[in-house]
Amino acid sequence: MSEFNERLDQGTLQAILAGELETLFLVSRVLSHSLNLKETLSSVLQVLHERGGLERGMVCLAPPGEDGLLVYAVQGMPELTVGGVRYQTGEGIVGSVFVEGAGLVLPRLGDDPRFLSRLGIYDPQRAFIGMPIRSSREIIGVFAAQPNTVHLQLLEERGRFLEMVANLIGQSVRLAWEVETEKQALKDERDQLRRTVRAQYGFDNIIGHSFAMRHVFDQVRQVSKWNTTVLIRGETGTGKELIANAIHYNSPRARGPMIKLNCAALPENLLESELFGHEKGAFTGAMTQRQGRFEQANGGTLFLDEIGEVSAAFQAKLLRVLQEGELERVGGTRTLKVDVRVIAATHRDLESDVAKGKFREDLYYRLNVMPIVMPPLRERMEDIPDIAQFLIQKISRLQGRELELTDAARRVLMHHDWPGNVRELENSLERAAVMSSDGLIDRDQVLLTGINEQINVGRSEPVALDDDSLDEREKVIAALEQAGWVQAKAARLLGMTPRQIAYRIQTLNIRVKQL
Repeated sequence: MSEFNERLDQGTLQAILAGELETLFLVSRVLSHSLNLKETLSSVLQVLHERGGLERGMVCLAPPGEDGLLVYAVQGMPELTVGGVRYQTGEGIVGSVFVEGAGLVLPRLGDDPRFLSRLGIYDPQRAFIGMPIRSSREIIGVFAAQPNTVHLQLLEERGRFLEMVANLIGQSVRLAWEVETEKQALKDERDQLRRTVRAQYGFDNIIGHSFAMRHVFDQVRQVSKWNTTVLIRGETGTGKELIANAIHYNSPRARGPMIKLNCAALPENLLESELFGHEKGAFTGAMTQRQGRFEQANGGTLFLDEIGEVSAAFQAKLLRVLQEGELERVGGTRTLKVDVRVIAATHRDLESDVAKGKFREDLYYRLNVMPIVMPPLRERMEDIPDIAQFLIQKISRLQGRELELTDAARRVLMHHDWPGNVRELENSLERAAVMSSDGLIDRDQVLLTGINEQINVGRSEPVALDDDSLDEREKVIAALEQAGWVQAKAARLLGMTPRQIAYRIQTLNIRVKQL
């Protein structure tokens, strides 16, 4: 007992306090280095073991939403992972310190009946200190250790030192948890946005049950799996950009950026800067360095619309990026590597342009790896009712009112040739909606938009069918036979609407059996 009661001389105590101050500085540096709690807390315990005279340090925390205390770190025992050991509320000495919120200094650990020795790391013959870890007024954990002294006065000082370290740990833990909560919230928001974008640009957002569109969908599903360059062909207004979006957002690159550029919208001098970027001072007005669209799309997809409009000189620069994945910014000398999937689109007859020397043959073959041809609306008239309904719902949301399209209006839409394709259809429906005072869009409103319902009169007359149409005709007849010639039931079997199958029956010259 004389060792317990002996007073420390002033010089020894000052030396101890100076050592504690230095150790606190080292601990604060470790805590500010990283927000990885397990690694940081293990490093703190190691510093305390080597410099602070505290052995077998242990940090237990009560994360938000968890029951009890989880062992986060034990000095010298990195194999104890987070959550591997759990103390229930009030269990043992550690649980008691957490519940009571008061520090505990024991000259001999084995004398306390609450000692459980669950981890088997503490010597019951030695002293023990346990301190609550606080964040503001809330207790969020327990810090425990065995000091390498039995001197009573020094033991009390060790307790005060351990309390200061516990307070520093509490501040860092709270900050780490807040950062983790914000990261999780951002991750959840990101995932929700991705789900929204995928729904917006998924196959369900592209309307079409016709044979031609089902063929397009099959191509898109296949090509989405790979990094193959895609060339989307089709008239203006057929939905080429929708297909590009569907390919990207259903591909492994969906987490990367989707960057778009209309090549016909910019003169050549600006197009080069837009695609490749420029260095500061590269030309008049280049006040800062700027990344081009290729760099912005790194790891993702670049959609180049109206690729057939670029000049021959620019085609050569574009070819190099497609072949080598390398570029230089305008005014720069450093070669940059990019990992970009290119999807191009055009309404031009590139084969004719190649023959006339207007488009480079090597670039044509580089782009035309996987061609997807978008059918014009006049070649998939059976899709018009569903497309019109989709567009009416879209216009309804924009105008903030209910809109309804009558059957008479649909019949007018079905007899127009739609040279402007879906874009013309959407514009016509929006004009018709504007002219409808009660939200009901009838034949008269549609005709007022300039639509001529007589253009396609006579479509139902017999026509020669190609191989694809003959195949389609056989599928429709088979479904009708299976459905007992009930058109609504056959439509369900084919994944069509009743209007669509009625149109197919008409255009494919199928004679309906009366049973």
